[in-house]
Amino acid sequence: MFAVAACVLRRGALRYRDSRCTMATIVSGNKTSQQVKERLKKEVAEMKNQFSGFRPGLVVLQVGDRDDSNLYISMKLKAAAEIGINANHIRLPETATEDEVLRSIVAVNENPAVHGLIVQLPLDSINPINTEKVTNAVAPEKDVDGLTSINAGKLSRGDLGDCFIPCTPNGCMELISQTGVSVMGKNAVVIGRSKIVGAPMHDLLLWNHATVTTCHSKTPDLAEQVGRADILVVGAGRAEMVKGEWVKEGAVVIDCGINHIPDSSKASGKRVVGDVHYPSAKERAGFITPVPGGVGPMTVAMLMKNTVESAKRFLQTYTPGKWNIEYKKKKPHEPQPSDAEISWSCQSKPIGELAREVGLFSEEVEPYGRSRAKIQLNALKRMEKQPDGKYVVVTGITSTPLGEGKRTITLGLAQALGAHLNINAFACIQEPSPGSCFGTRGIVVGGGYSQIIPLEEVSLKSSGQNELISAASRLVMDAIKAHAHYENKLSEKALFDLLVPLRKGQRSVSPAQLNRLKKLGIEKSDPLTFTGTEIRRFVQLEIDPDTATDSGSLENEIMAILSLSSSEEEMQQRLAKIVVATNKSGDPVTTEDLVRCERPIGHAIERCPETCLDANCRVTESGHGADIGLEKFFNIKCHYSDLQPDVVVMVATVRTLKMHGGAPPNLKQLERGCCHLRRQVENAQAFGLPVIVAVNKFSSDTDAELELVCGQARQAGAFDAVQCTNWSEGGAGALALAEAVQRASKQPGQFRFLYDPQIPAADKLRTVAQKMYGVKDIVLSPKAKEKLALYTKQGFGNLPVCIAKTPLSLSNDPMLKGVPTNFMLPITDIRANAGAGFLCCLTESTVYADVSQYY
Repeated sequence: MFAVAACVLRRGALRYRDSRCTMATIVSGNKTSQQVKERLKKEVAEMKNQFSGFRPGLVVLQVGDRDDSNLYISMKLKAAAEIGINANHIRLPETATEDEVLRSIVAVNENPAVHGLIVQLPLDSINPINTEKVTNAVAPEKDVDGLTSINAGKLSRGDLGDCFIPCTPNGCMELISQTGVSVMGKNAVVIGRSKIVGAPMHDLLLWNHATVTTCHSKTPDLAEQVGRADILVVGAGRAEMVKGEWVKEGAVVIDCGINHIPDSSKASGKRVVGDVHYPSAKERAGFITPVPGGVGPMTVAMLMKNTVESAKRFLQTYTPGKWNIEYKKKKPHEPQPSDAEISWSCQSKPIGELAREVGLFSEEVEPYGRSRAKIQLNALKRMEKQPDGKYVVVTGITSTPLGEGKRTITLGLAQALGAHLNINAFACIQEPSPGSCFGTRGIVVGGGYSQIIPLEEVSLKSSGQNELISAASRLVMDAIKAHAHYENKLSEKALFDLLVPLRKGQRSVSPAQLNRLKKLGIEKSDPLTFTGTEIRRFVQLEIDPDTATDSGSLENEIMAILSLSSSEEEMQQRLAKIVVATNKSGDPVTTEDLVRCERPIGHAIERCPETCLDANCRVTESGHGADIGLEKFFNIKCHYSDLQPDVVVMVATVRTLKMHGGAPPNLKQLERGCCHLRRQVENAQAFGLPVIVAVNKFSSDTDAELELVCGQARQAGAFDAVQCTNWSEGGAGALALAEAVQRASKQPGQFRFLYDPQIPAADKLRTVAQKMYGVKDIVLSPKAKEKLALYTKQGFGNLPVCIAKTPLSLSNDPMLKGVPTNFMLPITDIRANAGAGFLCCLTESTVYADVSQYY
């Protein structure tokens, strides 16, 4: 009998000895890994407390359903749960292609909530997949397995603090440290040269100052090399290949192998052994890791350690709620170049780079060249739980035909908020149409150093939405004509066969047709059961040709629908409700009655100008002056979006106020013109929001004139009035405005609508006309009265109203400036834009009512 004693040397390491020989200390990976996980658990808890619930994120990506992979993944997920890491498992089917795997990796790479990505190998797919390509697709900063070429390259050149070390070698180093043996100056031998264990183990020992020899299957004197090793790491994948007599007396032996050999004493008929013959090696080694229970548990623990380390690196540059955006500064030139020259001198940031900086994923962005892109609406769904930012709407006074520079101020404000105040800010503006680009106002994409670039691309290259809308409008008009033609030429049975064709002895109705049946009160879905009367009611629209819409009105309503819709589903519902005519019984005929005419523009939904993501401040503009554009923005746009603005910015110029004051051009004239500014400030204040007047400074303006306007604005009740010089100075010239907006946005909001949509339509019209335009009363023409009665009967009386009048005056007469009083507003016609959700009311001066410009 031997007298055996045991003493604890270091954490997890036990040395056994007897009276005649010394046996190796068993270095327990189970115990050491548990200690590592306990330490990581505390670090994660500290992160959570310090950064408001922040948790490191880990994703394991698997292809196929291998049992061994499932076992390894379950171990990783269990360890992550113990530590507090938010781990998710993405399993792609065995039919997954290489492209599908790469797309999944890109999505995880771009997700800021994920800090570690593991691609579980092997990739068990029936399709050919390049494992090296897939591995290297993982972002290096999320490669917690340490397998990408970039991380391997950094390790090989000694950049240990700027890379992730593969988990098994990292675990080996942790176990070596448990022995208390210093690596520095030791002879180390690594058996195996795999990318996962052998090669990185060599580099890791080398840069920890060991003298390293790598051996492999072609090494002729393996036993001799092993005999010289102070530290021996074996990862060859061959059962018990290293014999005990090879091992140097007192050496540290780390066995990375996992092999199965036959063993009849086991229920499974086999047992797990390492690459080292453990019974003989422990007689000579100073320290040795068992198999199992040695390196294996450490691999998972080091994976968790790398994930936590990745999260720490992320937090070093992370500010909650802030974009990681780099603004390009441009110094203004004197004398100031033209808008085109300024645009040409600026290098626009690639749209993909900008999208990443503001937190968008590549799958959510559809590029249109280098400088433009459309954003998929699923991005909004992904961010729906994030809090809303401040909402700022920019409006103006009634301007000259040359405009006030409202868009220039909008862009300058966004520049100042973002680049100068470090606030996440978006400017939401409409795409300019060719008509506006070549009109008296110029390119209508801002100006000077507050413009959209590249100028020619924005001005001249359409994104295609106007063409889609025109095509859809023509399709609906053609469908109206086709229905009228076939109703006159074909029998009811022939029409029915055309609309619900017989295929393989069966007839079926489309969802749109089913909705029409329900509207008709026909509660049937099987066309074979329709009676003759039901067939006649279904196929005959009986459109009154005198009531059919025109293409211009239809295009306007479609554009308004796109602006007001918050989802593709809502857009389809609105398109289906467009009233295109009235039938001979006085009932509305909709696009849905024309059988699915609402479908062709389904892909144009991205035009919605309010698609702004995760912004602390959203700056948008309303068309024309506060009396018309702002009123419609609030009573229609905000009514349907449920978004409540926080601040109104009203743009004014000395030039325009002089026009409202009349001749001669002097300070008194300007002071008289400020009555119009006071009226428009009051119009904006009617909605309960703070109003800031932004005076767009021109080179011809004097200090006295600018001070007079600002003073008059404050006397009118404006929260503040500031001068803006961003046309010549960029965002710096709108900094005072941005700071005023910041202060105003902190005021307690009491937003309110101008009227209750449930009151009679005539009362809504009167309310808008009196409170916004200052009219004495409205006058409805016989045609308008008839239309109003019809639409009320059809159920449209509770819709908001949209008065289309000249933007050049508070009245309906474009020649009347200042603040006209004691006048009547004649309403000549009314159109039901049921799809868009409002009644469009035309005044006597209306030539063409493009209502889409107000949203």
